[in-house]
Amino acid sequence: MEHFIKFESKALGQELLDLAAAYKANPSLHADKGKGKRVGCIFLNPSLRTRVSTQIAAQQLGMEAIVLNMDKEGWALEMQEGAIMNKGAVEHIRDAAGVLGSYFDILALRAFPSLTQKEEDVADFVLHQFIKYCKIPVVSLESAIRHPLQSLADQLTIQEFSKVNKKPKVVLTWAPHIKAIPHAVANSFAEWSLGIGHDLTICHPEGYELDPEFTQGATITNNQSEALQDADFVYVKNWSAFNEYGKILCTDERWMLTEAHLKNAPEAKVMHCLPVRRNVELSDEILDGPRSLVQQQALNRVYAAQAVLSKLLA
Repeated sequence: MEHFIKFESKALGQELLDLAAAYKANPSLHADKGKGKRVGCIFLNPSLRTRVSTQIAAQQLGMEAIVLNMDKEGWALEMQEGAIMNKGAVEHIRDAAGVLGSYFDILALRAFPSLTQKEEDVADFVLHQFIKYCKIPVVSLESAIRHPLQSLADQLTIQEFSKVNKKPKVVLTWAPHIKAIPHAVANSFAEWSLGIGHDLTICHPEGYELDPEFTQGATITNNQSEALQDADFVYVKNWSAFNEYGKILCTDERWMLTEAHLKNAPEAKVMHCLPVRRNVELSDEILDGPRSLVQQQALNRVYAAQAVLSKLLA
C-alpha cells in the first residue's frame, strides 16, 4: 500500500479491518512501531474526530504527530502549474509539499472540494498535487471525493454489529441540510460497502444521484420507505447534487430520519459520520436511542487510523 486515499481491494480492506480490530482489542500492540517517525497532519479545512483520532492513533504506535492548520496558520497556496503568483497566494504547492515531504515520514491531508469546479474536484486535484510533490506516503483525511478513513471505521462498526453468517442489508439514505455538502462521505461509504460485499441500497430525492463511479452494483431508489424495509444498517448523510454540481435541489424535511421511518426495520442500527444537524438530518430520538451507532463509529476512527498508519509504516 503506497498511499491510503481510496478503497483498493477486498483483500486489503479486510486486512485493514482485521488490523483495526486487533488494535481495538489492544491499542498498545505495536507501541514502538513508529518510534522515531513523524506524521504531518495538514488541514486545509476544519476537523474534530479526524484530527484527534489520527493524533491518538499515531501516539499509540509511538509516532510523533504534528498538526498544521494550513487554512489559518500556513501561507495561502497556489495549486496551478505555471502560475504567475502576483495575487493572493504566497507559496506554491511544489515548494510547500516538497518541504513537508522532507520533514515527515507520512503526510495526512484534509482538503475539501470547491463544489464549484467540478472537473477539478472529481480529479481530486489538490490531494494529487500534494502526492506529486511531497514524495512520501499520503493518507487522505477527506478529499474532494472520498473519506476513506471514515469509511474504514464505518465498515469496522458494521462488522462488529453484524449477525453471524448473514449478509447485512445496508442503506445509505440522503437527509436534508441547510447548506451544500460534499459527496466524499457518501461516495466513500458506497465504494467500501460494495467493495466489502454488502447488499447496498442508496435512496435519495430525484436529482441527487451520486457519481456512478461509486455506486455501480447498488440498488438505487427515490422511495425511502421501500429502501428502509428490513434494513440492518441505515447510514444517514446529506450531499449536494452531482449532476447540477454543488446545488441544493431539495430540502424536504420528510427525508429526516425518525423512528417512524423505521417501523418496518425493527432491528436497524443507524449510523452517521458526525457532525450532525440534530432534528434536521436525524431526530434526537434516533441519535439518543438504542439504534444509534454514532459514538461507536467515532471511537472506531482511532483504530482505523492506527491500522492505516501501521500498514504504511510496514
